[in-house]
Amino acid sequence: MSGSGHSFSKRTGWDLSESSFSAAIAKARAAGRELLDLTVSNPTRCGFEYDAEAVLSPLDSSQEALVYDPDPRGMVSAREAVAGYYADHGASVDPISLVLTTSTSEAYSYLFRLLCDAGDEVLVAQPSYPLFYDYGWWIDFAELERRIGPRTRAILVVHPNNPTGHWTHKAEREKLEALCEQHDLALIVDEVFLDYPISNSFASFAVGPHRALTFVLSGISKIAALPQMKVAWIAACGPASAEALARLEVIADTFLSMNAPAQLALPRWLESRGHLQGQIQARVRSNLEVLRAAGLEVLHLEAGWSAVLRLRGADEGTPAAEALLEQAGVLVHPGEFYGLSDQRTAVVSLITPAEIFRAGLMRICPISATRNLIR
Repeated sequence: MSGSGHSFSKRTGWDLSESSFSAAIAKARAAGRELLDLTVSNPTRCGFEYDAEAVLSPLDSSQEALVYDPDPRGMVSAREAVAGYYADHGASVDPISLVLTTSTSEAYSYLFRLLCDAGDEVLVAQPSYPLFYDYGWWIDFAELERRIGPRTRAILVVHPNNPTGHWTHKAEREKLEALCEQHDLALIVDEVFLDYPISNSFASFAVGPHRALTFVLSGISKIAALPQMKVAWIAACGPASAEALARLEVIADTFLSMNAPAQLALPRWLESRGHLQGQIQARVRSNLEVLRAAGLEVLHLEAGWSAVLRLRGADEGTPAAEALLEQAGVLVHPGEFYGLSDQRTAVVSLITPAEIFRAGLMRICPISATRNLIR
């Protein structure tokens, strides 16, 4: 019950109070301190070169956008373009099996409506539990299976994971599918970072065969570095996918949130994705090389835009991120933001502009460790 006397749903009664870390950042900025932000992950704010003509011209080059002819699953031309993207990854995806959404967040909401009633649950791996680190990240399948209960409806994995950069390897995929098949669960796979391998690449979950009902999510926010264009999708694969798609179509038809210009532009955006992907991959490799050469402990990563650091010199009881903010004026994500219980962990964005990234490391590391690296 609010002070105005209106009654609102309990599900929106979130705690919106400011965290102590956010308050410390606001205080530092209010005091005029120069903070070096190593958390920037919005590609449109990272100094990459965008081809404005290639991005914007598809939005106004067709008269088709003036005609309202909604398809709950999305325009066929747009879904065919997504199918072509998966073909480049060795996956045969029928455009019929795709449902377009404005974001992967919306895709999640569709799937939760599809799979869950009130009180049901979806198991989500987080970096510290049951995704463990011991000379590399790995899934604790014994703990995962122990968590499966009578109200569990799905298992959700991020492939590759953010921020750990952990790929779900072939053997892990087989175990996940076996668990889902055994317990009659759906498998939800978020693949937004699929195109950004650092070491070996691994296959998309859209590549069959599929032992369990599987939903693969992605979108152009990362694929084409266009988070502002709001295009994503669900690919349904495996047993019962036909019925799932029929139900998803009803859900999508309720909202019809996809706009026509973005759907018409999607084929061109996907075709031109290499221009931005090449820049991002080069930035990630360069910043990662600098990071490793600086002598910091970087936990093993195989893909993505982020790196998890373990700062052994951090004071006991003080999260590393807070110490760096206070002592060095450097902004990093606390590991606890991602479920990492070790207070020595911090997460940095590897697409941070190179000059800012190097300057931030100079503040973090002893000058003797970076003198020959950062000029």
